[in-house]
Amino acid sequence: MGLVKVRRAAEKQTSLIRTANLRPPAINMKPNKQSAFVLGGFLIASFSAAAIGGYATAESVRTWYPLLNKPAWNPPAWVFGPAWTLLYTLMSIAAWRVWRQQDQHGANKALGLFFAQLGLNALWSVLFFGLQQPGLALVEIVLLWSALAIIQRDFWRLDHIAGILWIPYLAWVSFATTLNTAIWWLNR
Repeated sequence: MGLVKVRRAAEKQTSLIRTANLRPPAINMKPNKQSAFVLGGFLIASFSAAAIGGYATAESVRTWYPLLNKPAWNPPAWVFGPAWTLLYTLMSIAAWRVWRQQDQHGANKALGLFFAQLGLNALWSVLFFGLQQPGLALVEIVLLWSALAIIQRDFWRLDHIAGILWIPYLAWVSFATTLNTAIWWLNR
């Protein structure tokens, strides 16, 4: 008798779900002009932050930075350009994927944080290289890392692929925070 009741309850739930059509909304994966335009906007925003950072960095990497004491595990200079190019591209695609989820709760907040972290990203280069202040840059990069960790959580919740695309950036800034700390310590 109990098994019959369980079966009827399950059938009733299945019927209700079918009637209510309670399926998750489909994501429009077809490329369109607006979507491509928005992706281009994210790329422009990210590479604008890169340009500001590059401008602040250009002189110091030739004059001041080579004179600093650095840990033995400091990467060679040629690594930074390709690494940042890849990271800015990945972070742009991640943000674009979240933009496509605008109807989900928290998407606009996550995108606002994305733009705020671009400002923090550029500010780090200004502080570290432009003003030659590794200590101030260390305080700032901890704020940047914190923002990236929150974005990682939010992007993952909104779009798992966006969350995966964000991981290399968070990992790189984790490494950069450690490197910034070591350089500050060795040159205090």
